[in-house]
Amino acid sequence: LRRFLKYFENIIQKSTITEIKISNEMVEFYHNIRENLIKFEPALSGKINDTDRKTILDVNGKAASEYRHQVYQNGFWGKKRSVSVEGLKRFIEVSLKFIDHSIDANKRADNLYHAYNLMTVDNDNEVSVSCLSEMLEGQVAVLSAKYLSSKAALEVLDSLKNSKLFREDQYSYILYPNKELPKFLEKNTISQEVVAQSELLTNLIAANNAQIIKKDCNGDYHFNGNFKNAADLEIALQSLSKTSFEIQVQKEKKYVLQAFEAVFNHKSFTGRSGTFYGYEGLGSIYWHMVSKLQLAVQECCLKAIEEKASAETIGRLLAHYYEINEGIGVHKSPALYGAFPTDPYSHTPAGKGAQQPGMTGQVKEDILSRFGELGVFVKNGKLCFNPCLLRKNEFLSEAKTFHYFDVNSNSESIDLSPDSICFTYCQIPIIYTISNQKNVTVCYANGSQETFDSLIIDEKISKKIFERTGEINKIIVTVPENELK
Repeated sequence: LRRFLKYFENIIQKSTITEIKISNEMVEFYHNIRENLIKFEPALSGKINDTDRKTILDVNGKAASEYRHQVYQNGFWGKKRSVSVEGLKRFIEVSLKFIDHSIDANKRADNLYHAYNLMTVDNDNEVSVSCLSEMLEGQVAVLSAKYLSSKAALEVLDSLKNSKLFREDQYSYILYPNKELPKFLEKNTISQEVVAQSELLTNLIAANNAQIIKKDCNGDYHFNGNFKNAADLEIALQSLSKTSFEIQVQKEKKYVLQAFEAVFNHKSFTGRSGTFYGYEGLGSIYWHMVSKLQLAVQECCLKAIEEKASAETIGRLLAHYYEINEGIGVHKSPALYGAFPTDPYSHTPAGKGAQQPGMTGQVKEDILSRFGELGVFVKNGKLCFNPCLLRKNEFLSEAKTFHYFDVNSNSESIDLSPDSICFTYCQIPIIYTISNQKNVTVCYANGSQETFDSLIIDEKISKKIFERTGEINKIIVTVPENELK
């Protein structure tokens, strides 16, 4: 969300438009949310307390409910109203302040960031927040949010490498920390201390009443095995309130419900990856998330280089990037990966190689990361080359032939010399050659050439490349060796 708002903010700031039209129904919703955030902006000066959190949640929830009710009851009118761009700028500004405050609040003592939190409605006036364990998703999110400085990003990556999320055997990262689950006979066990502090539970045991709790032959205490959740427990407590235990139930209902949640911790259930073994279970690597991590780290590397961070910071960020890259399956042997490295597998369970075949969105991140390594970017409608992440050892050590299909689907080939590398972009071959110069030569299908004394192709020719007009045969980019890694 922060990434989108920063991108959108940049567009709005550059625009000369003073008003925009949006649907009538959305206008009221938008105005309510904006004014609510502005009203509670002073709360961002410190830690948001449970009371303010509940109030902010209520007013924004009410605005959303009114919008939803209006649409469900009456549909969209099909009419639009004008809102000011200045008001939209203010909305983006205050939204970003809340988001940034939230990011800071989720920073852990070990420099990692919480990903998902649990909300608990304690009473009519307060909402508390508790944190789950560290997750890979939280680190990917904060690294790609365009919020952290290069130094802060490096701190996250250093901590991530030293965390319980790093899996040594695959040299990669798991979604959630691996853990030991309680054995079957250890589950649904209430501590003797909890029972001793409850007059109700103690008296139920003494009366041999098993509606709520039962004592086994080993002297251990367990909740009724038929309870599916806390709602079932509440029904049982309601039933007991009509007996001689009425006063004790009224007095200790909250305590017993809290004890039930402490035993089962239902609200922290995150699915298979936190409680199951095997495919998507404990200790599993989800390769799509690792590729998301790689792309996020690449963006941090490029940012550090662009902002001219210290050589040490850039070098250490790059080291993390290349390590993550090497940990992804395609770079591994079949024995280590557990399958053909180029075959798509979504998960690698704990203690095994890849076990779950299937194409995920991982390929998208891998393609984006590769073009980032090759240094291919588009800025202001112009095709630019900046292979600052590309390694010298990727260039050919001997002559080879490159085969490809052109824009007309014809099979073509190019003979490449040593110290070169070739790939296609919009089905046009781009050849990098190592030289002491820095320029781009566009070779046309009619035999003519055009050279640029920088690594940027002008907008007119870039447009022809994007549109695949067939006018361009190939592009040759000369890269100084000292700019390669």
